[in-house]
Amino acid sequence: MTAYSMLALPGEIASFFLSKVGGSTLPPLLNALEAYYVVDLLLSETSQADVDAIVNIKSRYGITSNWQGDPCSPQDYVWDGLNCSYNGTAPIITSLDLSNNSLTGPVPDFLSQMLSLKVLNLTGNRLTGTIPVDLLIRSQSGLLLLSVSGNPELCASVSCNDNNNKKKHVVPVAVSVAALFVIIVAALAIWRWSLKRRKKQEVEAGEIMVAQTRRTSEALESRKLKRQFTYFEVLEITNNFGSVLGRGGFGTVYHGYLDDIEVAVKTLSPSSVQGYKEFQAEVKLLLRVHHKNLTSLVGYCEEANNMVLIYEYMANGNLKHHLSGDQPDILSWEGRLRVALEAAQGLEYLHNGCKPPIVHRDVKTTNILLDAKFQAKLSDFGLSRIFPNEDDSHVTTTIAGTPGYLDPEYNITTWLTEKRHVYSFGVVLLEIITSRPVIAKNDDADKIHLSNWVSSMLDMGDIKAIADPRLHGDFDVNSLWKVTELAMACVSETSSERPNMTQVVMELKECFATEMARTREGSSSPQSNNAINLMALNLHTEISPLAR
Repeated sequence: MTAYSMLALPGEIASFFLSKVGGSTLPPLLNALEAYYVVDLLLSETSQADVDAIVNIKSRYGITSNWQGDPCSPQDYVWDGLNCSYNGTAPIITSLDLSNNSLTGPVPDFLSQMLSLKVLNLTGNRLTGTIPVDLLIRSQSGLLLLSVSGNPELCASVSCNDNNNKKKHVVPVAVSVAALFVIIVAALAIWRWSLKRRKKQEVEAGEIMVAQTRRTSEALESRKLKRQFTYFEVLEITNNFGSVLGRGGFGTVYHGYLDDIEVAVKTLSPSSVQGYKEFQAEVKLLLRVHHKNLTSLVGYCEEANNMVLIYEYMANGNLKHHLSGDQPDILSWEGRLRVALEAAQGLEYLHNGCKPPIVHRDVKTTNILLDAKFQAKLSDFGLSRIFPNEDDSHVTTTIAGTPGYLDPEYNITTWLTEKRHVYSFGVVLLEIITSRPVIAKNDDADKIHLSNWVSSMLDMGDIKAIADPRLHGDFDVNSLWKVTELAMACVSETSSERPNMTQVVMELKECFATEMARTREGSSSPQSNNAINLMALNLHTEISPLAR
């Protein structure tokens, strides 16, 4: 039996009461309860033109993630893959990321209707045919940052559209052979002379068109979108480097705006230990790979001695900052598991989603960044290396990385393998569990690695003492055991004893699901044999947002 009301209940408290039916010896049983409340949205609805276009995209490709309700409103629950601007009377969509969604078929014309679109990412799909002319023109004029790499059967050139148009306008000419026999010799001669003249004109016109098409293609190739900015444009984006986000070995990172999109601008210091080779490596890699758990490269600048990388802005900084002891807002156990899972998914993509595979070589908590919604993304790919062949089990390299995260086996052999990542990620997991430094000094002023400290605590069987005390025991002990055992397996001294990143992702998914179920678990208690007092809802209490 299902009971429901189509009318809203007024007041701040709503109480429900069930009684058992006559002749029953047991109290009533409640299988489920759903409660909704009305929310007054302060923002206007998204521009109707943008809504129509994005709904067409959703229908065309069958996108089913969180694309429900209004695309841009409320502002905290914007659809995945969208960025919106709220400066006008109605929100508009300025950025659309449809990368790595297995999209097929041609690029739809209705994307051209989204005139407010500044960034369109279509990389890593299976799109075919040509790009709509309007999108190409906007891209060439700098009004649209268009990314279409990773679609081998998609032609990103105006010449493709020209060829298609020519095919559409070719009119087959059929000449009846039988009619030639009834034409007198004089008429035949005139006709043949006229035909030769017309063919000559067509050939000359065709040569002119081919030349024009070739010049257009060459111009497009020279202006091919590389997401490369001039140094003057970098100065505009950063307001003359007015706001510093941080400093590191690479150089200084500044806050900026590309149109109305927030970006982080990293400049290469002349004294940088990372250097020009690492700058080139990071640009080439990030222009090639795309994943929701890898930071996105918006663009770069390479002009004289000025080398700059422009990334998407990560509002919540790095994971190390949120695990430090002086951070007032403590990441919950569920939040930590989510960050660990998302970072692991980024690494797993580098290992198995890229052909050939990629090894990061500097996995650590400062290189795991968190966006405004605390989604984790790997960053800093300057030290990354690509395996030359898929069959290669390792490559020999000079040792690179951060002390404490380096695989001891790698230090001895200099063999770079995918399990090198796994060791570093195991150290990250131990940091997430304990919030302790990777290398610390004990009472005797000796340096001790975090994995050795955790191992000594496990020998005493005191698992709760390992966890960050600021969690105040708000976690499932079995979940803590499982993640700790996974982390210790990752930091095994012998690489053959470590799991691969696919196994790590699977284990973390199970732990995360268990913790989510625990934190969302409800409880009720019977008041008597005759009735159950079900619920009193305070409508001023913050609850999860409604599905959109």
